[in-house]
Amino acid sequence: MSNKKYDSTFLALAAFETERTPGRIDAVLREKGMEGVSALAESLDQATSSALRQKAADMGRRGIYTVLRGEPEYPQSLIHRGKTSAPILFCYGNHGLLAADGIGMCGSRSVSDLGLKAATECGEEVSSRGLSVISGYAKGVDTATHLAALRSGGATVIVLAEGFDHFKVKKVFAEEFDTERLLVVSQFPPAQPWLAHGAMTRNRIIYGLSRALVVVEAGERGGTLAAGEGALRMGRPVFVLNFGQETPPGNKILLEKGGYPVGSRESLGHILDKRPRDQGASQLSLPV
Repeated sequence: MSNKKYDSTFLALAAFETERTPGRIDAVLREKGMEGVSALAESLDQATSSALRQKAADMGRRGIYTVLRGEPEYPQSLIHRGKTSAPILFCYGNHGLLAADGIGMCGSRSVSDLGLKAATECGEEVSSRGLSVISGYAKGVDTATHLAALRSGGATVIVLAEGFDHFKVKKVFAEEFDTERLLVVSQFPPAQPWLAHGAMTRNRIIYGLSRALVVVEAGERGGTLAAGEGALRMGRPVFVLNFGQETPPGNKILLEKGGYPVGSRESLGHILDKRPRDQGASQLSLPV
């Protein structure tokens, strides 16, 4: 990251301390920019300010840095109709992946053997085309796609459903955890634990950072289905795996709502090969 004239992490912590919610923080950044957040920090009492500066310094020593809306590094793709649910991003790893082309991947934690195989193959197809894999670090589909990217020499973005105080490198990632090819992102204050609504909110970052979303296995309700529906509302292409008679109920719902059916890794690869060469383009070209 480039050197800054201010401590973004301290300002981020101060914003959460004073405004509490992402919506209120986003309003401050929209209306007043970094000066508005600086004013929030200046309003803190000395003891709170000192504690937050210590916390920011500790995070910095761990390699965690912060990007706020309005800074050059902040991904504009996370802003929808002028607002964002993630005005603050805490990050660890290769910051260049925030702006790199990537494909979101989501699916069940209790994935079937067929779905697990498909998740791995889809991750490999994405990585082989120089695209990053963006997913949520949960067991099942998320883990399979992250590892497929790393093991095939590609890059991946891990989007957390909790704050960084609760982040650990999982054992299965131990040999693959390369911060040159990996970025960990959290929109939550460091102390926030995993919560169901946090996982749902986290999905907006996955498809917000992505050029398209691949849905491997979705139930008839739950986070994966909601992610696919949210991506469709945002205008992202949603590629839904079609397993024929074994297609999960949530996949069928997304196909009915406008998801594009993908029946094999080859068909996904064909779609990805149709993407515009213009890196500024926001959509993929569907072969239909």
